Amino acid sequence: MKGTRPLDNAEIRKVSDAFDGIFTIRNRSLFMLGVSVGGRISELLALKVNDVWQNGKPVKDLLFDRNIVKGGEISRAVPVNTDGREAIENLIAWQTELYGNIKPTRPLFTSRNGQGSRTMTRKAAHDVLKRAFETAGLNGKLGTHSLRKSYAQRLYEQTNDIYAVQEMLGHKSVVTTQRYLGVNYASVRKASEAMSVYSEGDISMKTSPSVNEATDDVLLVELLRRGYDVARLLHKDNTEQPFQSEDEETESRFV
Repeated sequence: MKGTRPLDNAEIRKVSDAFDGIFTIRNRSLFMLGVSVGGRISELLALKVNDVWQNGKPVKDLLFDRNIVKGGEISRAVPVNTDGREAIENLIAWQTELYGNIKPTRPLFTSRNGQGSRTMTRKAAHDVLKRAFETAGLNGKLGTHSLRKSYAQRLYEQTNDIYAVQEMLGHKSVVTTQRYLGVNYASVRKASEAMSVYSEGDISMKTSPSVNEATDDVLLVELLRRGYDVARLLHKDNTEQPFQSEDEETESRFV
């Protein structure tokens, strides 16, 4: 959804706790896997059990195959973190209990109808996420695409590498990736304080003694802080005084 915003870690935890009902595990797993691997909602809903569950355990790298990615993008493999692997384990256990078995070709996110043969629709995904956002008390424009943007924003904050984010999202152009990355106001606030000329730890013009009141040591410290070459200044004071003859000095006393 165009214009949706990402979630931070605290908001992700709130949303994760906001799901309820018989399909709680399915819905929470959809959300947690989405914010953990950055897949589009269409890509997540296209996954089958054997895409995420192999040799009796969750995959460490999730392959978004060429046949499910958007447009002309190529296949991409995304590492699955602890949150994502836990979501997969919970979902597999839930399917086993609900359907009595695990079928590799079964949709990972099944519909309420069809006894596991049908895939959850995009509208259903939108509705359950919308309810969770509201229950969690979140504000702003949120939607299914917030999962993908949350992954992008958090990955960038960890790596500071926009090209790594571009590759994990499967974007053709880094310009598209730049649009995904919103402003981290906590970081901006901290940086803004650091730029203050009167910030704590800085020798303030308001609190520094005047030139007439300051001791030599204080003046030297202030000059060093401002980037002056103190050694050169001292050398200049000692060696570059105008030459004055005894006659001129004597004469000056009577001027």
